[in-house]
Amino acid sequence: MKKVKLGFLPSHRAPFSLDWAKQMRKRCVDVFKKFEEVEIITPDEKVSAYGLVTDEKDAKGVIEFFAKENIKGLVIGNMTFGEELPLLSVAEAFCDLPIFLFGTKEGPFTADGNRLSDSFCGTLSASSGLYRRKIPFQFAGIVFPEDEEFKNKVENFGRTCLAVDGFFSARIGQVGPRPMPFETCAINEVTMIDTFRQRVIPVTLAEIFEEAMKLSSDDHRVRKILAEITSRAKCESVPSQSLEKMAKLEVALLDFINREEVSCLAVQCWTAMQTIYGISSCLTMGRLTEQGYPTACEVDLHGALTMLVQYLVSLKNVPPHFIDWTIQHQDDSNKFFAWHCGNAPQCLLAKSDSVKVSKHSILALDNSYGTAEFQLKEGVVTLNRLVEYDGEFKFLITKGRIVSDPRKLRGSWSWVEVDDLEELYDTLVYEGFTHHASMIHGDYIDSLVEFCRFTGIEPVVL
Repeated sequence: MKKVKLGFLPSHRAPFSLDWAKQMRKRCVDVFKKFEEVEIITPDEKVSAYGLVTDEKDAKGVIEFFAKENIKGLVIGNMTFGEELPLLSVAEAFCDLPIFLFGTKEGPFTADGNRLSDSFCGTLSASSGLYRRKIPFQFAGIVFPEDEEFKNKVENFGRTCLAVDGFFSARIGQVGPRPMPFETCAINEVTMIDTFRQRVIPVTLAEIFEEAMKLSSDDHRVRKILAEITSRAKCESVPSQSLEKMAKLEVALLDFINREEVSCLAVQCWTAMQTIYGISSCLTMGRLTEQGYPTACEVDLHGALTMLVQYLVSLKNVPPHFIDWTIQHQDDSNKFFAWHCGNAPQCLLAKSDSVKVSKHSILALDNSYGTAEFQLKEGVVTLNRLVEYDGEFKFLITKGRIVSDPRKLRGSWSWVEVDDLEELYDTLVYEGFTHHASMIHGDYIDSLVEFCRFTGIEPVVL
């Protein structure tokens, strides 16, 4: 199934070669058809002359066409020199969307020694027009559509578009108040509304607990979730009533998510969760994240948004893991312990490990069963964190690699190796990043840098 739809605007100017423009358009479309998770739609001859944009009439038709298709991003390509004013008319109509600009490489000279395309010259006209209008865009260079680097950039742009679309107007569920000791989780909700049109959707723990406790043990949703929990993890030491509470909590939170159309959420996971409801919510939160509802701990709303951005740039294919930046490895100065109490999605399990449902390893409470404890699988990971100070947002962008460890450690955890941990620590400290972050398997740095370009967020890239 296609996950993100983009509109392709192929631009041409006479007297440069119409045949070359039509050929380059076809080559672009042929390449775009091969993308598995990005759908790129192109105007045909019913929309504009030759399926190209050459004048304002063409531009009007393309604007109407893209508006009906509800595109999430605009790909502008100069097949020849291109017509800057019609092209810019389309860009102005979709200036709230991410825009991707490229020109095509030059073909052979004509028999009389003229250029077929002169694409780069025209691309400068387009880029200067976008710059003049303060419309942000990504420039992908002067390319042939078959170039591997170009194809990668288009696919990464699709990831950026999905992230931008989901980030603006996101609805963030706030389940309970933030923990009193954690000023680090305080936010300015008005800034989120003003800057990104986002909404915080609060619900009290009391409401969630009440909804959970109303559920019958025979409710088919409760039974289904309970069966999934016990089939995927070692639960022998966990009281049956605790397992049932986990299943009921998940149903109550899913009902809240669906009722309020929540994009992501952050939960007050201690200590009222344990002392009043009688379990830890970690396993439940990891299961919600795995189902496509990124869920952060300790009512960290900016942390939940960080998770959401990561999930979207993966085209909703890879769930993130909400972590603490914890200790430096005792013997390796460039490894750190990426850890949380037991909230990781179980699909991230290392092959050498198994999931055990346990008591909370930090809270000394009897009613704290509900942590899913295991080591995460190896591989490249991207690490991010969104923060806001004085109305300005910044986004940490870096990567590392999870390496395997033979020990049995508590919580959901991994050792992450980076190029220079001292530099990373300095950046976290001096740039005001908090002790929470989000980590996702894969390298999404390019898409995330462009995400920052289109959201007006300052990228802090290591």
